Amino acid sequence: MPKLRDIFGTALGTLITASGLNLFLIPNRMNDGGLTGLAVVLHYLLGWPVGLLVFVLNVPLLAAVTYFIGVPFVARTLVGVTFLSFWLWLLPTHPITHDLLLATLYGGVLSGMGLGIVFRVGGSTGGTDLVARLLRYFANLSMGSGLLGTDFFVIALTAVFFGLRLGMYSAVALFVGTRVVDLIQDGLDFRKAVLVISDASEAIRQQVFDRLGRGVTELHGRGGYTQVDRPVLLVVVSRSEVQEVKDIVYHQDRDAFVVISTVHEVLGEGFKELEARRRPGLHRPS
Repeated sequence: MPKLRDIFGTALGTLITASGLNLFLIPNRMNDGGLTGLAVVLHYLLGWPVGLLVFVLNVPLLAAVTYFIGVPFVARTLVGVTFLSFWLWLLPTHPITHDLLLATLYGGVLSGMGLGIVFRVGGSTGGTDLVARLLRYFANLSMGSGLLGTDFFVIALTAVFFGLRLGMYSAVALFVGTRVVDLIQDGLDFRKAVLVISDASEAIRQQVFDRLGRGVTELHGRGGYTQVDRPVLLVVVSRSEVQEVKDIVYHQDRDAFVVISTVHEVLGEGFKELEARRRPGLHRPS
């Protein structure tokens, strides 16, 4: 069963997602794909509340996945679906703007931000992930193909019933929401990983210790052309410390080979504490 902290995170995340839908996307006849998007289309065709439709569409799918496949995160998914349906029913469907571009961007950002929070606490809102699992079981389709196919189907329905323009805006909302989910999942505190190959590796390592107080990992590498074994230094630093690392290398060995890359999340000593948490394996909006 989910912990109280995880339940609170799921409640907060689904509240933010529902706000993006009810204040920006739904009143403008747009959606960000998935079963929630299908619920929006059916809402305008049948007149049923979106929150009720989200629950009605998800629960049978969840039962089918549990019966045929067996899913360890049933409780978490049911909590997420219930909260999302509740907030969609409770919050007023009132457009803050009728500008379709603004509604698309803000709706996509809020929806993705909320889902990202849900996923960060190990929660799930079901949706297209359940459909994809069933398609993989019965039709041997990959999860990626199932997710893409379901979203394409919902966006196509939006274009058919509400016009190509709204369908295209909905596709943009889907893209924005997916990118925001990835941003929340990967973390906002970007760091830099620096790889240094140098004959002065020992001096560089000591300088990084002394001036930055950062740990340095020494890897063993071999030149592909020379076949000579050489140490490779790996150090992870904040963005503000990158220039100092470059200065250290420059003053020790101007011929050093340096690779600097961006890392989205660093766990362990000196950075964020590593926490064990079972994830539901859902990586994109419902």
